[in-house]
Amino acid sequence: MLALQNLTLRRHTRTLLENVSVTIHAGQRVGVIGKNGVGKSTLFAAIRRELTPDGGTIDLSKNVVVANVAQETPALEQPAIEYALDGDIELREIQTRLRELEQRIELHATDADVEALVGAHDRLTTIDGYAAKARASQLLHGLGFIPGQQENPVASFSGGWRMRLNLARALLRRSDLLLLDEPTNHLDMDAALWLQEELAAFRGTLLLISHDREFLDAVCTHTLHLERESATLYAGNYSQFERQRAERLSQQAQAHAKQQEKVVHLQSFISRFKTHASKARQAQSRIKALERIEQVAPVLAENEFDFSFRKPAKVPSPLIHITDGAVGYAGAALLRGLRLSLQPGERVALLGANGVGKSTLMKSLAGAQPFVGGDIVRSPDLKVGYYAQHQLEQLDPEASGFLHLRRIDPRASEQSLRDYLGRFAFQGDRQMEAIAPFSGGEKARLALALVVYQRPNLLLLDEPTNHLDLEMRQALEMAINDYPGAVVLVSHDRHLVQNVCDTLWRVADRGCAVFDGDLDDYAAWLRDERRKAQRAVRIS
Repeated sequence: MLALQNLTLRRHTRTLLENVSVTIHAGQRVGVIGKNGVGKSTLFAAIRRELTPDGGTIDLSKNVVVANVAQETPALEQPAIEYALDGDIELREIQTRLRELEQRIELHATDADVEALVGAHDRLTTIDGYAAKARASQLLHGLGFIPGQQENPVASFSGGWRMRLNLARALLRRSDLLLLDEPTNHLDMDAALWLQEELAAFRGTLLLISHDREFLDAVCTHTLHLERESATLYAGNYSQFERQRAERLSQQAQAHAKQQEKVVHLQSFISRFKTHASKARQAQSRIKALERIEQVAPVLAENEFDFSFRKPAKVPSPLIHITDGAVGYAGAALLRGLRLSLQPGERVALLGANGVGKSTLMKSLAGAQPFVGGDIVRSPDLKVGYYAQHQLEQLDPEASGFLHLRRIDPRASEQSLRDYLGRFAFQGDRQMEAIAPFSGGEKARLALALVVYQRPNLLLLDEPTNHLDLEMRQALEMAINDYPGAVVLVSHDRHLVQNVCDTLWRVADRGCAVFDGDLDDYAAWLRDERRKAQRAVRIS
């Protein structure tokens, strides 16, 4: 299906992959993993023929159809469902052919045209084309588009929802190889859970870049790990990869240690006897043996990303208490009848589809947007740290990380600010560089550092894992679990929610209430709701 032969990829002067050879077979669903910046997206661009390898080849089987998610969406007046259906190129070609034949037959029927028309209808039946619109509607519903929205023009949707439409187009294309680069980044957990089930049933070949380990575990049959200019393919999902890699590294460390003992022994013999005439032949033999040894690389320690949140000075109880609260806008409340209370140490995840009011509730809890009704009691000692959904846009691209921190605390010493940034893996000159060229992961890390600098006792984190790789997500998980204040989290990262949160609040139907169960129960409940909705559509 797909073969990388001695592949070398560079970006500017930096080598990302060097002499990599990997074969992906038809039907494999491969999770492509590795730290930010190792070359995952560059590899995808090379597979799409958008850039030329610096060495080696990328070979695809003949007539392989490749699908991927477009990054741009024009502001079209075309209905969303028709835009999505355009992804099924063969369907559209047959439909166009049918229209042409019907017009010709209407003017002057020939036996050849009639035969061609029958053939086109047969092919449409073969590809289940008559059910294509129903399939597209079902797919869009899974991605969060309710039936009424599916006929709305593409131009009426925001950027995040247009990305969902592009994802729908890619899924509807009859592809042999599907390339998905962080497909859950623009999804809420509801849509991510649906996509997880959809991809697990995908019969083609899938290459999936993701930093969501639960998603990778549920979808992938193989794992391609990129690190230090190399790539290794493992059989199994992410959890199986972790076990296999740990075993391989342990074996490699033992082999390296054993080899070093042999090298030291040979070198010692050579040093002692190379000048002795009686031993010269043996010493020369040892030199040749040393040259023939194929070096086992040492196991290099990973640059483990580790940070902690500063402990708040005070942790009052309760932090905030809400009775009959309402959030939204004057005369247009999104959520009503809220009865919520947050205690120190509480870990809450907000669940629900995009657009139901999760981010608006977070803004109101943060004080960034006033409640529009209800009795809101905030502790005098409440101190909020708010990481908004678009927090990175609030950073000053021309300022350094150090300057961002200095603006928050102008009285702090330079050394204390540098030490603090160092705990978030910003070292040396990097602390003083303008952040404009920083990666998304670096900017997200800086934004987190700024949010928690002032020792909040209530952390509100709205999609904090976007742009974070697996190592950084694990560090965030550990930091949250060690934090004594309360946390309210919105995230599509199921692993983070499972390992951090002990309470689930479901936001839906203009309200917010505790969901009685865990995330597995929530996923099962969602499946039942989707089945009910599909039955209702069929009946209507």
